[in-house]
Amino acid sequence: MSERLRVGVSADLRESAGQVLGPVLAHHFDPLPHVEYEYMQEYKGHVTADQIIDYDAVITLRPRYDAMSLRGVDRLAVIARWGVGYDMIDVPACTDANVVLAINRDAVRRPVAEAIVTLVLALARRLPVKDRVVREGRWDLRGAHPGLGLRGKIMGSVGLGNIGAELFRLLQPFGLARRLAFDPYVSQEEAASLDVELVDLDTLFKNSDFVAINCPLNDHTRGLVDAHLLGLMKPTAYLINTARGAIVKQDDLVEVLRARRIGGAGLDVFDPEPLPADHPLTKMDNVILSPHSLAWTDHIYMDNSVGACQSVLSVFSGEMPTYSVNREVADRRGFQEKLRALKERSGSPDR
Repeated sequence: MSERLRVGVSADLRESAGQVLGPVLAHHFDPLPHVEYEYMQEYKGHVTADQIIDYDAVITLRPRYDAMSLRGVDRLAVIARWGVGYDMIDVPACTDANVVLAINRDAVRRPVAEAIVTLVLALARRLPVKDRVVREGRWDLRGAHPGLGLRGKIMGSVGLGNIGAELFRLLQPFGLARRLAFDPYVSQEEAASLDVELVDLDTLFKNSDFVAINCPLNDHTRGLVDAHLLGLMKPTAYLINTARGAIVKQDDLVEVLRARRIGGAGLDVFDPEPLPADHPLTKMDNVILSPHSLAWTDHIYMDNSVGACQSVLSVFSGEMPTYSVNREVADRRGFQEKLRALKERSGSPDR
């Protein structure tokens, strides 16, 4: 009997998504006699090679993987990220180790876009201060904090990819005056199909009533939103970040919020995470904070879990996952040898 194919699931997923992921793992893998899975041991910062050396596939959420994590790990063929961001994974190191990195673009598109709309509406309608008015018994102040309607306002997005495009689709009924986006990788034709104007960053920050961060964190975007861009914003404008905290220079944002040079901010991500309880942001009344979980709905739990399992099974079947970050790995001899070995060990070389 052939050696079984082994799937490791990062330990943090047991607590974060186990109630949904567990049944999905069972549904996809239990009927396959040649596949077994288990939760991995706890990690401290970066994953070490000894934690993953005996797995053919890994499904992961928060752990970080670098070149040392993959050194000598000859068996692993796929890292399936439970989510879409992959700034915690060294992509070139994966390619060098003949490991494909799979993400779940479809699973996060709608939930994250809905999270942005939630923050836009909560900020526009001054929801936090109205909540405090009731809790403090100050009904005499109920007319002192009027909100904003979205009709005629300008929405800006730093990034017009999967999530940015969905955001503009969701906002279509609100009667925005303009839809602005900065994205050097999107064509004018693609933007026009969404009724979006492609502009430079200065123009976007200067004109928008709401600015949403919808780009990945990488060497080009780290610290992208700084004092200069924040200083261009209208005094009534709001910044929303559900992408990655390090895209915004957090100290610069604290300063403009403290000075009330912008209307406020809605933040689901921070730098670092978790945000310290005594951080200045936690003391401000013009900020809505969420612990990097505003998009975590029943849909995202299910779709991320299913997508990660399907990515693993694609590789076990000798195919590339639908959303592969480093598709170039498919042409590497070492990766092709792994695929052949997976088929042989599954006992189904023609599968």
